[in-house]
Amino acid sequence: MRLFTLTLAALLSLSSMAGVIVLEGNYQGKNLFIQNPFSEAGVGFCVFEVTVNDQVATDEINSSAFEIDLGNFGLKIGAPVVVKVKHKDGCTPVVLNPEVLKPKSTFDIVRQEIKSDRTYTWTATNETGELPFIVEQKRWNKWVKVGEVMGVGTPGEHTYEFKVTPHSGENTFRVRQTDLTKKSRMGQNVTFTDASVAAVTWGPQKVKDVITFSAPTLYEVYDQYGNIVKRGYANTLDVTSLKKDLYYLNYDNKMGETFIKK
Repeated sequence: MRLFTLTLAALLSLSSMAGVIVLEGNYQGKNLFIQNPFSEAGVGFCVFEVTVNDQVATDEINSSAFEIDLGNFGLKIGAPVVVKVKHKDGCTPVVLNPEVLKPKSTFDIVRQEIKSDRTYTWTATNETGELPFIVEQKRWNKWVKVGEVMGVGTPGEHTYEFKVTPHSGENTFRVRQTDLTKKSRMGQNVTFTDASVAAVTWGPQKVKDVITFSAPTLYEVYDQYGNIVKRGYANTLDVTSLKKDLYYLNYDNKMGETFIKK
C-alpha cells in the first residue's frame, strides 16, 4: 500500500512538471501554426492543451505540427487575444508565426482639422491593433516628431486630439504609425496658419553665453560637420558648453542661419 502511495505521488508530481507559452496580441484574421515535437519520454506529443482567451481550443493537436484556428472563437478584427500553449516538461513547442498577433497599421483618416485653439483633431477608421499615432510637423525641410497619441486599435471611427505649437506662417502637420514591419503609414497632410504667431528674431550673432529669441521657439543647432549639438524649445539658448566655432541655427520656420561662438 505504501509503494502505491509513493508511486501515485510521483505521477502527480510528474504531471505538474509542465510549461506554458503565452502569446498576447490582437486578432488579425490569421491563424497560428505550432511545431509540436514528441514528449521527452518519447510517448505522445509535447503539447497537451491550447486555450484562446481561456477557452479550450478544439483543434487536433496530436501531430508534429498543427494549426490554431482563431476563427472558431468569434473574434472580431482587432480584438485582444491571449493564447496559451500548454506543454509537457522536457520539450518545447515552437510557434512558427507569432507575428500574426502583432498590431498592424491599417488606419484611414476620414477627417481632420486644426482648430483655432491649436487643437489638432483627426478621426481614424480601420484600425486593427493598438499602435501610437505619432504627430509630426514639417519644419526645416523635414518631418519633426512633436508628440504621440495612443490609438484605440479596433474597427470603427475613433477621434483623437493633440495640442500643437505652430511656428509663424503656414504650418503642415500629419500623423504616422509604424508597426512591426518597420514601414510607416502616414495620414494626409493638414495645414494651419495662426495669424497671432509673429516671426521670431534672435541675437546676438556673435555670442559667448546665451542667444535670446523674441519668443519661445523650437530650435536646433548644428556644427560644421552636420552634427546636432543642441536642440530644444525655449526663448533662450545657452551656448556656454559649445567650443569656439561657427554653428548653424534652425528655429521658428527658418533654417541654416549662422552664429559664431566666441
